[in-house]
Amino acid sequence: MSDLPIIQKTHDLIQWYVPILNRLPRDHKFALGDRIVTGLYDLLEGLIKARYAKEKLPQLRQLNVQLEILRHQTLLLLNFNLLSAKRYEYVGQHINGIGMELGGWIKQQGAKDQKPEDSLFS
Repeated sequence: MSDLPIIQKTHDLIQWYVPILNRLPRDHKFALGDRIVTGLYDLLEGLIKARYAKEKLPQLRQLNVQLEILRHQTLLLLNFNLLSAKRYEYVGQHINGIGMELGGWIKQQGAKDQKPEDSLFS
């Protein structure tokens, strides 16, 4: 079974990011690092669940919020000088790529939910 590209991208991000997060200094690892790791795993789990859900849109919107939280948490790592600018740029590109795919999925699901009489052009 092949995964959706967004699931594979999230898997790849976890595989790259978690070892870095596990090396954070103790005072940040257990507060911020563990939250990011948990958020990444929750995102992956949510994407897999959404793939098989009948009503995808509510789940996808919640995953979009989770992704935004991960963006801000990652920015905090940069602000605390716990992540280099190069690594921040790399992880940011991956998060943005996932966000673009998620946004497209949300848009597609929104179009499915829209009735013909709801359309501006009907």
